[in-house]
Amino acid sequence: MADTAIFDVDGTLVDTNYQHALAWFRAFRRFDITLPIWRIHRAIGMGGDQLVTEVAGEEIESARGHDLREAWTEEFDLMIDEVRPLEGAKDLLEEVKRRGFRLVLASSGKAEHVNRFLELIDGQDVADAWTSSDDVAASKPQPDLVKTALARVSGASAVMIGDSVWDVIAAGKIDVPSIGIRTGGFSTAELEEAGAVAVFESLPGLLADLDDTPLGHPTPRAA
Repeated sequence: MADTAIFDVDGTLVDTNYQHALAWFRAFRRFDITLPIWRIHRAIGMGGDQLVTEVAGEEIESARGHDLREAWTEEFDLMIDEVRPLEGAKDLLEEVKRRGFRLVLASSGKAEHVNRFLELIDGQDVADAWTSSDDVAASKPQPDLVKTALARVSGASAVMIGDSVWDVIAAGKIDVPSIGIRTGGFSTAELEEAGAVAVFESLPGLLADLDDTPLGHPTPRAA
């Protein structure tokens, strides 16, 4: 059982993954580096500090990492108005909060983007806290973001809800169970192999079956 629910934002609560992949593709093209978009998509969910090495190698990270991340920000900002909430995001957050969980919204994205996305789902009104890559030394799949999210609300134990294997891996590194949502494009088998204790096709699917997950009932808080 857990007392804290940590929700990934990008790709889990708001539909951003394909904008992210295209922005990275265009950022790499600025430096005459052409990568298959499917390969970039497979790395979405990592923070930019991890993604460049993952898809292009350490040499490109060393030579162009900072410039690529700046280019990605510029390209993504051109598409940010296209981002919409995923179906059921607000209803799910409200129900999890109603059940008594501390609620933290966490993203490997930049704080300015996260704040924009929270407005789309009224996240500031329902969440107890939120975090971004600006709050940690290393983003997913390192566990820093999960640790920071739990600490923000003085939680004792948590469950992570995310759309990518990187969310699941990050949480697993500190023994936090995860629920996978297939909105990131990863298969059920991939999410389960990474360590997810349950996988759902959508947020409404998770909402309908909350009682059968670690989000059924929170651990009672100490007096």
